[in-house]
Amino acid sequence: MSLFHPFRDHRRKALADRPFPPEWLAIIVRNVPYVRALHTDERKHLEELIQIFIAEKNFEGCGGLEEVTDEMRVTIAAQACLLLLNLPLSYYDRLSSVLIYPEGFAYDRETSGETGIVTAERVPVSGLSSGGGAVALSWPDALAGSRHPGDGSNVILHEFAHQLDQLDDAMDGAPALDTVAQYREWARVLGEEYARLRSEATLGIPSLISPYAATLPAEFFAVVTELFFERPRELKQQHPALYDELRQYYRQDPAARSIE
Repeated sequence: MSLFHPFRDHRRKALADRPFPPEWLAIIVRNVPYVRALHTDERKHLEELIQIFIAEKNFEGCGGLEEVTDEMRVTIAAQACLLLLNLPLSYYDRLSSVLIYPEGFAYDRETSGETGIVTAERVPVSGLSSGGGAVALSWPDALAGSRHPGDGSNVILHEFAHQLDQLDDAMDGAPALDTVAQYREWARVLGEEYARLRSEATLGIPSLISPYAATLPAEFFAVVTELFFERPRELKQQHPALYDELRQYYRQDPAARSIE
């Protein structure tokens, strides 16, 4: 998926070879507790990815946020890069900006009713992913989700999962897979799980997976990605086929190294 870029690749290698700043490591230990469960080689690679990500992406304060701190950059980058631990770094090449808000924010959404009348509404959110190269995050929500992995809710993982979903310009719950057979199995397993969740949500049956995941296939993928990294053992026990699809896609097995 990525073309060969000698200058870029040389620059990235130089960034990866730099010593990881100890103050950044302290931020990760404080704000991203499940990183402690990574193997030594995984942590080293994650640190390399973080240094490249921070150097290449524009972090911008929005909505009155005057200063973007290293704590913000490192906390967000650590979790964004966790998704790419064993995936190509090129998957984030289209991403140029991370927009950070001091609180939840809203965006304008147009909907069309049965009569064809289009109405606009302001939708409050804690995060947003754009196929045009940006992720927007509420810093308080991002920090809270990061520091408490046991709740299974993490807006950073959620929005960067959307970035992976949008690689083919269609946010449809199907990220880039290697073969047609993998797409078929992905569609079968996630389709069945999505339908099951929609049925349970309609009947009010509790589920490990949030009812919000039943709104769209894209939201289903993002929500189960949160669970895959934050509550992997429970996801594996209750939804083994779903867990296995995510394990194969992310090329990680967080249930085997979970700190829960």
